[in-house]
Order: sequence, then C-alpha cells, then structure tokens
Amino acid sequence: MYGERTGLLAELRIDYADGSTDTVTTGPHWRWSIGPILATGLYEGEEYDARHEQPGFSEPGFDDATWQPADILDFDTTLLFPADSPPVRRVEHLPPVAVTTSPSGRTILDFGQNIVGRLRIRVRGEAGHALRLRHAEVLQDGDLCTRPLRHATAVDRYVLRGDPAGEEWEPRFTLHGFRYVGIEGWPGDLDAADVTAAVVHSDLRRTGWFACSDDSLNRLHDNVVRGMRGNFADVPTDCPQRDERLGWTGDVQVFAPTAAFLYDVQDFLRSWLRDLTADQSDDAEGVPPVFSPDIPVITPVPLPPGNPPMAGWCDAAVVVPWVLHQRYGDTDVLRAQYPSMCAWVDAVDRLAGPDHVWGEGFQFGDWLDPTAPADDPGRATTSSTLVATAYFAHSARLLARTAGLLDAGSDAAHYQALADSVRDAFRSRFHTGGGRLTEQTQTAYALALCFRLLEDDAERAEAGRRLADLVARGGHRIGTGFLGTPLVCDALTDTGHVDTAYRLLTQRSCPSWLYQVDMGATTIWERWDSMLPDGTVNPGEMTSFNHYALGAVADWMHRTVAGLAPAEPGYRRLLVRPRPGAGLTWAKAEHDTPHGRAETHWRREGDTLRLDVLVPPHVTARIELPGAEPVEAGPGRHAFFTPYPAATR
Repeated sequence: MYGERTGLLAELRIDYADGSTDTVTTGPHWRWSIGPILATGLYEGEEYDARHEQPGFSEPGFDDATWQPADILDFDTTLLFPADSPPVRRVEHLPPVAVTTSPSGRTILDFGQNIVGRLRIRVRGEAGHALRLRHAEVLQDGDLCTRPLRHATAVDRYVLRGDPAGEEWEPRFTLHGFRYVGIEGWPGDLDAADVTAAVVHSDLRRTGWFACSDDSLNRLHDNVVRGMRGNFADVPTDCPQRDERLGWTGDVQVFAPTAAFLYDVQDFLRSWLRDLTADQSDDAEGVPPVFSPDIPVITPVPLPPGNPPMAGWCDAAVVVPWVLHQRYGDTDVLRAQYPSMCAWVDAVDRLAGPDHVWGEGFQFGDWLDPTAPADDPGRATTSSTLVATAYFAHSARLLARTAGLLDAGSDAAHYQALADSVRDAFRSRFHTGGGRLTEQTQTAYALALCFRLLEDDAERAEAGRRLADLVARGGHRIGTGFLGTPLVCDALTDTGHVDTAYRLLTQRSCPSWLYQVDMGATTIWERWDSMLPDGTVNPGEMTSFNHYALGAVADWMHRTVAGLAPAEPGYRRLLVRPRPGAGLTWAKAEHDTPHGRAETHWRREGDTLRLDVLVPPHVTARIELPGAEPVEAGPGRHAFFTPYPAATR
C-alpha cells in the first residue's frame, strides 16, 4: 500500500563535547546486510530471528567485508516538509492482569484494557526455538476472537538465539490493537512478570480531564480517552487492529472538538491537514480523499472509483481547521488551509448544481446507524441527500466566517450567500413547515438544529420538541450513526430538553453508550453493538472495538455536564454553564487553555448548587447557573451559589 520498496533518507547531526560537529547522511557509501528483522508490517506483525543479530556492527573496526553496497533510489526531496506532529513513543508499560488457558490449550494474557502497542518479553531457551504472539481485542468462547481483524494476522514471531542469560525483545516496526495475547511455544513455564505491554501512540500532552458522581459515566469518559490514545498514532486512524488503520476524515471531523479538549492536538492535526491538502490534488477537482494518507486500499466498502466526494468525511477539510481556530485561537491554520477549504466547498457547489441539493448515489451518510444490518453498515434511517445538503450548508457557513476573519471580504459575501441558498434549498426539500422535517429521525433533527438550518425561534422550539419525542418513543435509546451522534445531545440541550439528553446519555439498553460500558468495553466501539447482548461478536465486517467516533459525546459532557466551554476562540473568554441532571451530585472539568488552567466544579449542598471556578490569567468568564442571572468573573478562583431544590433535579 505504501509503495513497492522501503528506503531510508536520513541525516544524523552530531555535537561533540569539544564543540565540534559532524553530519552523517545516507548515500552511496552506505552498506547493508541481512539482520534479525525478517519481516514487519502494521497488519502482519513482526518476525525476528535473534540468530541473525550481528553484535558490534556499529562499533569501530567491525568487519563489514561481506556487506553489500546499498541501492541508491531516485526520490524528489522537494515533496517533503518538516512534520510538526509529536513523535510516536512508548508512553506506558502494563503488566498482564490475568493468565488463562483457552479451550484449545493456548496460553492467553489479559492486559485488562484494550490498548495499542506491542509486547516486551524476557525469555530463555534453546537457539532456534520459536514462539508466536497473536493479538486480539476480545475473547469468544474463551479463546481469541480474531475474525474482526479480517485479513490482518497481527502475529509477532521470535526465534531465540539461545543466550543462557536470557533474551529480551520488543517489536520495533509494528503496532497492534489488543487486550488479549495468545502465546504459543513459550519455553518452559510462563512467568507473567516476564511479559509487559508497551502502550504506544503519538506523545501528545494531556490537557483535559472530566469526572462526575456517576462511575459509569467516568468509565465511559475513560474509554473515550483510551480510544483516542490508541488511534492517534502519527495520523488519526479509525481503528488500530484490523486490516485498515487509515486516516479516515469523517472520524476525526466529528471527534476533533473532543480531541482538542483532552490533548494538545494543535500541531498533530495541523500536520495531518497538510497531508490532506497534498492529497487534495488538482486532478481531484478539489475533492479531499476520504482518508489521508490517500493510498490504494481494498476494503469491504464498495467505494466508487476515483476520489469519491463524501459528505461529512470530505468536510473535514473545512471543519477541522475551524475547530483548531475555535479551541486554540489559531488563525494561521485557517490561512494555511483556506485554499483547501474553498476547493472543497466549490466542488460541492458544482456537484449540487443550481438547486443546491446533493448526495445522490453512494454516500457514507449517517454511517453505522444502529438500525443498519450487519452486512450493510451504510443503510441509515436518514437519507444521504438530507445529510449531504445539511453538511454543504454547514461548511459553506464556516467558510464564510473564515473568509471574514481573513479579511477576504468578497469571498465572505459569496460564501455567506451560498450558505443561505443551501439553507433555503434544505428547507424547501426537507422542511414541511412549523419545525417539522420530512424525515422523522434523530439525525435529521440534530443536523437541522445544530447547523442552524431552522433559525426561527418557533420552528426551532417545535423541532426540538419533535426530536425529544423521537428519543422518548425510542425508549431513550440512541438512534444516530457517525454523523448524528456528536450533535444529538446538543440539539436537545439547545432547545430546552437537557433532561432528555441526560436520559439518552445514561441509557443502558442497547443501543447506548452505557450498554458498551456494561458489556465490559474499555474503549469506544465502532458499532453500538459490536458485541451482542449474548456476548458474541457482531457478525458484520465493520466490527471494531476501538473506534473513537461515537465517543464524540464527551465534548458535550465537558461543555454541558461539567459546564466548561470556550466563549471566544482560544478560550479568550470562558462560558461556564453547567446543566446538572440525571441525579448527578457533582461534576468537574479541567482544561489547560492557551492562557492557563481553567477549572469548573459544581456540587449539590442540600438545596443549594455550589460552583467553584478557576479562570486563567487575562481571561474572563461568563457564569450561567440554573435559575440565576449571568455574571462575569475575572482571573482567579471564585465560588457561586444558587438555590437548587430537590424538585428541580
């Protein structure tokens, strides 16, 4: 997928103690020899034969007479630019929490949580003895369930050199998504202390925390964090275990606000956006790829040939830069990505034509709607034309605001007029009047409300009531897929139905977020029912147990449950507006803004609601408590109180 040959382009700069420097670069004088790594790949795993190690090859005087001259390959170095993204590193080591034997006799290690990384082993045995490490996210019938990996073998193989003092090994050039590892061929009795799991991901700085009085919600939030860590490995991947692991644009488009709260992803996502722009080539007529890096890949999804325009996925070209501006006050990223943003919206304008409605043909749409059958993940209850047209209006409006910030006045007027026209087209096609839509689905109403396609107060109120009624008639179970899920709680909250949003969040029946928690999930699943209630794995091809998109609800938890949100780009002003519900007795959030640490912590004290706030230096906060008039607060720590009788909880 990444080319037919692997090459190395390197420059090593050496600073000596005496102040002198030296530079070593790859070139014709380099030589090569067979080493112990015989094969390695993200999907296949790594094969290492320690008998091929050549001790001392990097020491002066090493005899390399049998080594061969390296091949010199042509490569256009002008294609390269420095990456701002932090490096991928080992960030944690975990011991196994249990060692069991499967019905087939395989030794299985359980690391207690779904992680991304590889094993580090200490082993002693005869030269030539081979052992295999096979990875899986879940067990079924007491053994590794590898079917969700599809064609990814995810096996590491180590051949011992026979060192009587013992040997230590960890793969170097592969990552696995796993909780369980089956070990075959371990010489002698396995001591669990001889195996640890190295957790590996981009070394991002943690910037956001959340906790509340409901331990299930805390576990859900932990799952969101763990899922993000596993999928932010140089690019924002969709899953870390099966034969995919691609930088899908739709996943990060919906998750970017959550990511920007939890970790400092400014440089990480800026770097990825440059790659996205590079893939958005001229011959693609402005259409970004559905995943970046854009590589030839065979997937079970019947993608159209070429560069298919996908609503909600390609819109990452507009939405992700806007999120970085909102969360970091980063105008430079808007300026850098502006041509890419314009190219995508202009492409959709051409596709939609004069009636401004588009989305016919194959679209991902509200991907993995909970009603989608196992063999048809794209079959959603909300039409792809409604979804695509709503996103068209949304991206055009964000682009108009971007043009205004960049003082591109004529562009701002053009794209605002386009956004208004698309909104009117949406209303003409999908709105029957009085806040009622032609499609009675949670996603349809969430899109219409959050993307401001219904602006009249009476219409919005009625649309919110209808959305709340849909949720209630569905037993307060989720009815949205990838694109509706990040918006549905906000749509309910903004129209006065925060209690319904809480009931949706705290529902435990399938499909729901807490169903996954109750089923033992330690990361966010790709499907609402990746594991069925009877403990068997969903038979669909799209069945990952570490897929962060549906965890985008954490952004609502930060802003609404804990009440910590930016009121202006880069948190120049805070909006502190907690909305207690679901019987919670306290909730808190902390976030390292560009100006310093911000904190909110509310708790019930009898019939009083107490809110403690930390406002960073040079920042002001608007404080809105239930039943109280808004107040302003400057830098420092503050405490606020408001009546909160039991009848209002």
